[in-house]
Amino acid sequence: MNKYQNSKKIVRDYFEAMEKATPETIVSVLKEHTGKDYNWKGVYPFREQTDAESVAEKFWIPLKTSLTKMQRRQDIFIGGTNEISGEEWVMSMGHFMGLFDKEWMGIRPTGKMINLRYAEFSCIEEGKITKTGIFIDIIGFMQQAGVNPMPPSTGQYFVYPGPRNHDGLLFEDAPEQDGIDTLALVNKMVNDLTELNESGAMGCPPEVLAKAWSEDMIWYGPAGIGASYTIPRYQKQHQLPFRNNLTDKKFNGHVCRFAEGNFACFFGWPNLSNTPLGGFLGMPGGIHADMQVVDVYCREGDKLTENWVLIDLPYWLKQQGLDIFERTQEIMNPNL
Repeated sequence: MNKYQNSKKIVRDYFEAMEKATPETIVSVLKEHTGKDYNWKGVYPFREQTDAESVAEKFWIPLKTSLTKMQRRQDIFIGGTNEISGEEWVMSMGHFMGLFDKEWMGIRPTGKMINLRYAEFSCIEEGKITKTGIFIDIIGFMQQAGVNPMPPSTGQYFVYPGPRNHDGLLFEDAPEQDGIDTLALVNKMVNDLTELNESGAMGCPPEVLAKAWSEDMIWYGPAGIGASYTIPRYQKQHQLPFRNNLTDKKFNGHVCRFAEGNFACFFGWPNLSNTPLGGFLGMPGGIHADMQVVDVYCREGDKLTENWVLIDLPYWLKQQGLDIFERTQEIMNPNL
């Protein structure tokens, strides 16, 4: 099985070059490894960029300047064929770790180790990375630095681990049937929830979840929501607050969705649209907004056991009139 080895090598070579890059060489590294019509999608405030210079200037240079000796610490690395549009993609999930030595996003440096959770999707065409989707948990970063822009969360945020079995780095291709089985289970779960949304139901009977999820599931949500363990606690600490406090829920589809081995992943732009009724994240309601979401799943047997989720909550809040970065800068840097 060597179907995705070339694509995986292209991405691993890019990661290695980017880790060695200095702020002065980042543009040249990006140009060497990406296609001429490169498209990059990121969380707010970076959003969508269409050339290497913009990606470097807005995202990589400020981040690598702020985080001294930044490392990419991967927990999951998989490749596959995007079932939406047929290209080969590679997904890496883990943390960027470094020393937080200079201000970033209006957040004061701590001079200490810090972790920035990420999931990065790379589309490979003709030997180059032509599209990137990169999601990072900036709220989790802020909390580690002692700044919390959110009300108390329903779940528990911490620096999340990778898969329980430590088997997420698929540098060698997994048997094709394993990925087919994993993706089928994820799609079944998504279809069950889409059906529930279309019915107009707000809550979710636990037996609907139990069709696809292990009783001892772990859901690692974004900072601001947090993680939950077991179906009952997941429902209490995330699913029911989400479903009961958001209406007009619409699934908009995915940009990329694939699986390899026991792991699957997807992201959308946006995945979901909804209107808060008031209460979700402790915020008032009333304004219809889009959600960009990443899901990474682990399957054991015929059940999903772990789910790492990143949601661009800062963008969802921005659409409702709250810019957490502007607010943080005004509070933390009042003389600016």
